[in-house]
Amino acid sequence: MAPAGDREGYWGKPTSTLDWCEENYVVSHYIAEFWNTVSNLIFILPPIYGAIQSYRDGLETRYIIAYLCVAAVGLGSWCFHMTLKYEMQLLDELPMIYSCCMFVYCLYECFKYKKTINYPLLFILIGYSIGVSIVYLNWKQPVFHQVMYGTLVAVLVLRSVYIVLWVYPWLRGLGYTSLTVFLLGFFLWNVDNIFCDKLRGLRERLPPLVSVMTQFHAWWHILTGLGSYLHILFSLYSRTLYLKYRPKVKGKTKDTAYIKSAVSI
Repeated sequence: MAPAGDREGYWGKPTSTLDWCEENYVVSHYIAEFWNTVSNLIFILPPIYGAIQSYRDGLETRYIIAYLCVAAVGLGSWCFHMTLKYEMQLLDELPMIYSCCMFVYCLYECFKYKKTINYPLLFILIGYSIGVSIVYLNWKQPVFHQVMYGTLVAVLVLRSVYIVLWVYPWLRGLGYTSLTVFLLGFFLWNVDNIFCDKLRGLRERLPPLVSVMTQFHAWWHILTGLGSYLHILFSLYSRTLYLKYRPKVKGKTKDTAYIKSAVSI
């Protein structure tokens, strides 16, 4: 997507099928897209905290896995944007599918007895993951991946809307916040793609500290990482309400890169 003329750095010429709008190797000789890389910290740190907190609270393993899936996406995305290598791109994009499948399972199994496994849904999601992986490995078309990922997100949105409208209306704040943050990130992702030439020209005229704010793909990471984390909280809150655990959400914000939230029982 990015125009030609980027600098060549430590990892050599990009082999990925996508090259985003951030100028390559401008900030560091060792990191191709610096801001797109470091912005993945929000995909890594809060989910690791969430997994630890869920383990301490004795919550179901599926939610610990969901948190770790988000962290895996962040690590894969870090490697992808740091190197712009095709293998690292797969390490970013395929875990996005797997983590969303985990989210779907968690959210659609909120209202089931404890220690039950929905094998039909599990097999469908595993089959979906395997099918998408096989097709994408042989048909290296990013739009295919984006459509498959978007389909899973749509399934999550429909289920979330059902829960906040007809099951737990008092969770609208958390549910809608998660959705709004994610959609804002998606909007900025599109702006970054569509207006890349203009954004690059704008960055050349702005002071360095101000031009950083126009790295909208980095904002996509920050907002979708936060949105994903809030979605797991929403799913976990719905689940613990059903199990009559009387959950309570506690929030303490130090900065936009590390938000502490937990469901306590």
